[in-house]
Amino acid sequence: MAWVVIVIAGLFEVAMAYSLKLSNGFSVLLPSLGFLIFAFLSFALLAMGLRSLEIGTAYAVWTGIGAVGTATLGMLFLGDEVSFLKVASILLIVAGIVGLNLAGGGH
Repeated sequence: MAWVVIVIAGLFEVAMAYSLKLSNGFSVLLPSLGFLIFAFLSFALLAMGLRSLEIGTAYAVWTGIGAVGTATLGMLFLGDEVSFLKVASILLIVAGIVGLNLAGGGH
């Protein structure tokens, strides 16, 4: 169950980053509020997951989901450049997340 909580926390991290982009430097109210809400939820769920998981593995998975999700979102919907190197790097992050989970790191 703790891993499900970490995955959801990572998805909230993606929403947090997307809201931060849309907030235009905190000058747009609703995305700025969304950023605060998603940040709170993401960190709260991360804290819950850390009750039973190793910090290094859980934190790496959380940030990895955030990085992969945010980079993908940017390329698909925000006009970020798409390149072979970016896609390959995203796949390497995913491989690292899978590797950390296979190596253990929680109950």
